[in-house]
Amino acid sequence: MSKTLIRGAKVLGGAPKDVLIDGAAVEAVGSSLPAEGAEVVEADGKVLLPGLVDLHTHLREPGREDSETVLTGTRAAAAGGFTAVFAMANTFPVADTAGVVEQVWRLGREHGYCDVQPIGAVTVGLDGRKLAELGAMHESAAGVTVFSDDGKCVHDAVIMRRALEYVKAFGGVVAQHAQEPRLTEGAQMNEGVVSAELGLGGWPAVAEESIIARDVLLAEHVGSRVHICHLSTAGSVEIVRWAKSRGIQVTAEVTPHHLLLTDELVRSYDPVYKVNPPLRTERDVMTLREALADGTIDIVATDHAPHPHEDKDCEWAAAAMGMVGLETALSVVQETMVETGLLDWAGVADRLSARPARIGGAQGQGRPVSAGEPANLTLVDTAYRGPVDPAGFASRSRNTPYRGRELPGRVTHTWLRGRATLVDGKLT
Repeated sequence: MSKTLIRGAKVLGGAPKDVLIDGAAVEAVGSSLPAEGAEVVEADGKVLLPGLVDLHTHLREPGREDSETVLTGTRAAAAGGFTAVFAMANTFPVADTAGVVEQVWRLGREHGYCDVQPIGAVTVGLDGRKLAELGAMHESAAGVTVFSDDGKCVHDAVIMRRALEYVKAFGGVVAQHAQEPRLTEGAQMNEGVVSAELGLGGWPAVAEESIIARDVLLAEHVGSRVHICHLSTAGSVEIVRWAKSRGIQVTAEVTPHHLLLTDELVRSYDPVYKVNPPLRTERDVMTLREALADGTIDIVATDHAPHPHEDKDCEWAAAAMGMVGLETALSVVQETMVETGLLDWAGVADRLSARPARIGGAQGQGRPVSAGEPANLTLVDTAYRGPVDPAGFASRSRNTPYRGRELPGRVTHTWLRGRATLVDGKLT
């Protein structure tokens, strides 16, 4: 592989420096580095970050290639600055065997736009009744360490306890979709003033909070790791904060859309705002931002959930839940966390790269931008501001809640182990 010199980049938002890539690794970081024999990328003060890592992506393949494929999803990831994604198990067939997770893993290696680490299902068929082949998936070529029934909750406490005990043996983690199913039957949106005025079935905060409270206690009892997917309420933040104060091994994620959007948007009845968990109140949003800033919430994860046009362009009650997020995540974090002064760019690198890589065990990802480290890098034009145009997305789906909305920041370059996957905003 050839050399690349990134000249004048603000590494983690600091003073401009040169970064020399040689092959798959960073060779040097400094000032006035020689450009001889290297392709030069003029950064002009853009911010250079370690490649982003998403712990919660739906790639849909196998089975729902009309929504997304591993190829289109990883292209979307590269366009958004991600060099690794963790692919959720709710595919068709479900990724509950070594064979299915290896298929997804091999497709990721074949396409090469970012690393793809499959997440294995906790239970067979996501039905919550019988543990899936956790050990076989871990021992497979895919080396699965994160397990989740995301899309559904592991609602049976005995099954959840057994899963936590099983993964503890190899240092794995169970990622819980916290939703008590009996409390959300018929739910269409957040339970509150807006749901009452619109006459839509309410999704109470306690449906999330009760599962989180149970699971952190189970994790404490077992001495195992639990990760909370798409945490969305102020009450959930307090439970996680309490659990961490007791030394319980719990981590939590928040999505970009839960950092920015509120249930007031549902007044439009536009199904693009229908998501699981639902958009919450302004108070919840502000609490989530503060919790991400103080470390109670560990990471940002996209919950990239692509759907074909016909599954979203219909009446609210019939519409599928979910939003695409890989290509807008960093812009939303810049708007909600950086421009509000809650995080600096080093903090963004921590929450979107280092910590998710550490939680998921993504080898060679989330590393510092320094000599000898893998050249997984993202260059961001933080001065840019413009409207979101889903027509230009690399994802196969267009169900974004940000269509036409002005957001800051634009990823211009992405490198995966020294290979440019995105150059001047265009996929290679």
